[in-house]
Amino acid sequence: MATLLHIDSSVFPGEASSSRSVADAFRKAWEEQHPEGTVIYRDIAASPVPHITADAHTAWFASPSERTPEQSAAFAARVKLIEELEKADAVLIGAPMYNYSIPSTLKAWLDNVILPGRTAGETPSAQGTPVTVVASRGGSYAPGTPREGYEFVQNYLEAVLKGSLGLDLDFIVPELTMAPRNPAMSELVPLYEASRRRAFEDAARKAKELAERLAV
Repeated sequence: MATLLHIDSSVFPGEASSSRSVADAFRKAWEEQHPEGTVIYRDIAASPVPHITADAHTAWFASPSERTPEQSAAFAARVKLIEELEKADAVLIGAPMYNYSIPSTLKAWLDNVILPGRTAGETPSAQGTPVTVVASRGGSYAPGTPREGYEFVQNYLEAVLKGSLGLDLDFIVPELTMAPRNPAMSELVPLYEASRRRAFEDAARKAKELAERLAV
């Protein structure tokens, strides 16, 4: 049966997080299609993966017999994350926008799984694997909006997930999530509600379509 790798990175728990809530809807729809499937789940906000160290980086360029104990341990931690990505039939990532970019914990996960000559390069080991990113944000950074030029989540993840890892990338974008909390954005609440409703609909639909596609 199919395996879904699910990564959450929001610092907010449960329904307080738009990215978690929408990703959870995607996952539930996925599990309905794959009741006997496997979900590999990592909450990297609650349990962060190690940031890349010199030992983790240089171990790749040394033969196993020449690695120091520190290099071997650091590289083994990277390999575990890489193997989770490689065995996945699909990937789901919750990526809220913090200060115009992704959470540092998600950047750390990406730094671990991007390995030239294995997951990145001419023949990436997870090439073609579908990845759905729930890219929530407090405002709107859509084309034509005043802050369009500050959108560094989708642009960055497209370069990394699609350009480096060769994944088949798709986005779900719940926006204006701060509108219900920020009085200055109160007039935008209807737009927020429409965006949220559309995000949940997209999550259920895309999960079902992806499950059906992989079943063929």
